[in-house]
Amino acid sequence: MSGGAASDRRAPDGSPYPARGAPAFERDVQRMFTHIARGYDGFDHLASMGNDFLWRPRALWDLDRFRGSGPVRRALDLGCGTGDLAVLVARHFPASRVVAADFTAAMLARVRVRHARAPELGRIDLGRANGLRLPFADGSFDLVTNAFVLRNFADLPTALREIRRVLRPGGVSLTLEITEPGSRLVRELFHAYFDRVVPWMGAAVGSEGPYRYLPESLRSLPPPAGILERLRTAGFARVAAKPQSMGIVTTFLAQAGPAGAQRG
Repeated sequence: MSGGAASDRRAPDGSPYPARGAPAFERDVQRMFTHIARGYDGFDHLASMGNDFLWRPRALWDLDRFRGSGPVRRALDLGCGTGDLAVLVARHFPASRVVAADFTAAMLARVRVRHARAPELGRIDLGRANGLRLPFADGSFDLVTNAFVLRNFADLPTALREIRRVLRPGGVSLTLEITEPGSRLVRELFHAYFDRVVPWMGAAVGSEGPYRYLPESLRSLPPPAGILERLRTAGFARVAAKPQSMGIVTTFLAQAGPAGAQRG
């Protein structure tokens, strides 16, 4: 494997553990998600204590109040994983066509298995795509969504510029992401669970590496105010952050400004 020993970290149970900043980071993240694809949904429901069933619908509720009225004809769910948010978007906007994109083939393969009975699947197109180099024309979408993806980008500013590029002027981006709670007490309880218990649970199912990487990846993200500033720099004219679950996750909403309106 190229990239040196730093990019080839593994947890004691042998599961992959990407090293941010290493030359092979993107490839190692892809390998990690391939490793956990089959058990991804069940573990996330358990680790989040079922709250992930609430976070996505609440994010769409916030989206409605942010964007106002107007049709959503084409939507992109970036880093779609096993397709939960893509299906919710298709259901929420029944006249829309949704592209569910991920750079891990194993995750995309799970979409049709997990949502085999969902009538919305007929309006969802699946495709592999890298968030740093999206294979879509400028202004292709009215809405771009992503859930728990920002932490995995090797270059966050580039990813946000790509999201802005493929949105039409006035289109909206919805990002749902794990964040640092503002309350000191909640933050301490959150890290006691997130940094220690979740990796232990991952080790119990042979996936310690991915769930040890999870708290480390959060430390790579700017705080919510920093994410909002990066969205403005990427060309979004109006931005908002809506915390959920006492700030453990946050919905970031951003409306695209005129084409080319990016700050250096």
